[in-house]
Amino acid sequence: MGRHRDDSKVKKQDAPALCDLRLCKDGPIRNGHIGQRPPPINPERLKDFVEEDYLNGDVKTWEMKIVSRNEELLGDALSLVPQSSSRISLSSHNKLIRFEDISAAAFKIQSGVQKTPCMYSRLSKLYGVDIYLKKEFLQYTGSVKERGVLYLLTSLPQDQQRKGVIVASDGNFSMAVAYHASELRIPVFVIMSTSTSPARVKTCREYGAMVISYGTTAKDSQMHARRLAQENGYLYLEEEDSAVYLSGLGTMGLEMYEQVPKLDAVIFPAGGHCGLLAGSAAALKHLNPRISVIGVESESFPVLQQSLKAGHPAEDQACNNHHFYGDVSGLCFGSNSLQLTGKLVDKVVAVSEEDVLISMLRLLEYERATVDAEGAIGLAALVAGKLPELKGKRVAIAICSGNVDLHLLQRCIARALTLESRVCRFSLVISDSPADVSKLLEVLAREEARVLDIRQERTFVTSELFTVEVTCTVETRDKIHTAQLRNALLERYPTAAWTER
Repeated sequence: MGRHRDDSKVKKQDAPALCDLRLCKDGPIRNGHIGQRPPPINPERLKDFVEEDYLNGDVKTWEMKIVSRNEELLGDALSLVPQSSSRISLSSHNKLIRFEDISAAAFKIQSGVQKTPCMYSRLSKLYGVDIYLKKEFLQYTGSVKERGVLYLLTSLPQDQQRKGVIVASDGNFSMAVAYHASELRIPVFVIMSTSTSPARVKTCREYGAMVISYGTTAKDSQMHARRLAQENGYLYLEEEDSAVYLSGLGTMGLEMYEQVPKLDAVIFPAGGHCGLLAGSAAALKHLNPRISVIGVESESFPVLQQSLKAGHPAEDQACNNHHFYGDVSGLCFGSNSLQLTGKLVDKVVAVSEEDVLISMLRLLEYERATVDAEGAIGLAALVAGKLPELKGKRVAIAICSGNVDLHLLQRCIARALTLESRVCRFSLVISDSPADVSKLLEVLAREEARVLDIRQERTFVTSELFTVEVTCTVETRDKIHTAQLRNALLERYPTAAWTER
């Protein structure tokens, strides 16, 4: 009798599992190792949303029981049906994800991605909010996209894994595909335009992908990738809002809920690619409907706000600053994530480029975190003062990307320092003698300003013959210090001219 009951229980548990474990018979995928047995799951990790059986050793079977009333908002689950086409249309599975889908994704990818820290930040005192930063930029490829990509790749049929996959992008999605496909021994090809940063091409090749430079625009690369997929049987992958991909991204919401007790609000990057916002909102609202979920996008192209207002994905929003904003500057890529966002996200705000730059500077100074615009845009909402209702609240912010080119980082930090009046420039005319130059430097030293650059112009000036125009670039502590320096210089040199930003 007991044996019959156990067999029926196992059969019942095996039925609803959405994660196809055929791809790795001994358990979930581990970084750098395929088919190895993972360590036992920590029961504390799943205590809030599953019933866990057989935790005396390796997890053999497991069962999920959903009890929240929010389940009706999440729709039906995706059924992973193998397809034989050279390009699987992921968006054809246009069903809203359930909480079980996200839980299954968390179980499947737990050994293939990092459980990144969500730590209390020193920025809390600066903005009057208890800030916890989810440092997703610490993933191997520097992006949260790894979560969705790994779950997507492990869900592919085995015959398609043998044929390979192909992507046409220079963003975080292609980096994640390159790395995890190589780890899974899946042939992977990445088509990038000739304008792609050489450093990004080099990194993608180091992850194990075959990188092909083709065309001068992203559209040229995409057309070439589709043609190669059709001719060779590769699966053409692009970032869509399939239930599989959104479920993988939503696992970050699960971790944030576990890592920070009594959360009041969570802030995510939004924009056209709002899959992270939608997937994580599905998880967080199921676990605690009182948590406020907020999305942040650029005010230069508020794609998500316009799409929500229109009730369908906006198609005419163009961004001429893609190299700075990255994935958040794309078009709204699907109705699935848009529908989830409309139902589950409490607020979407827009911030300026200046706010994002200052946010990047804050993260570098206070957290020693080097992030790009996508990673900094969540904090930018607090920098801009767009969320006054969060004062004194416990808030988690997703810092989801750290892939910024070095030359761009240098420009961003320099501009941010200028915006904060911590780097300033002035010009004045003095006698062309070492003594007068020395007196100028004495004034700067007395005011504790750090000289970054000093130049003297004698030829292209309209002043007297034996005078010189001196241009100085100096660094100060803050705006108050800058004002003090300016007053001291104007007192001694009334004709000094300041270069306004």
